[in-house]
Amino acid sequence: MTIFSKIVAGDIPSYKCAEDDRFYAFLDIAPLAKGHTLVIPKREVDYFFDLTDEEIGAMQVFAKHVAEAIKEVLPCRKVGQAVLGLEVPHAHIHLVPMQSESDLNFANPKKQFSPEEMQSVADAIRKAFEKQ
Repeated sequence: MTIFSKIVAGDIPSYKCAEDDRFYAFLDIAPLAKGHTLVIPKREVDYFFDLTDEEIGAMQVFAKHVAEAIKEVLPCRKVGQAVLGLEVPHAHIHLVPMQSESDLNFANPKKQFSPEEMQSVADAIRKAFEKQ
């Protein structure tokens, strides 16, 4: 069981931003920017392209709605998307609020925010997501 599966199961706490019956979105604990969110399938799959075509499409639509909520809550020019997946063997999409393309550089130093600020951002994104 991956760390992400443990998050979905509730065994590890997370800053939940959105959820439906197949996907879960939560704040990255080592973010590139405030509001950096991970979108994962609840079904444990290591490699993004091992998801079915239908799952990839549905996950992208879910991620789009999460990105719209992020953009509503946080001032940014765009929300960037990256699919990397080498650190955690569970397919995931990174959604990162950006002012410039360099904001999506994973070599950048990671930001730190207080637990209260993380919870506040997650709550705001979740409320914006649920309004859609």
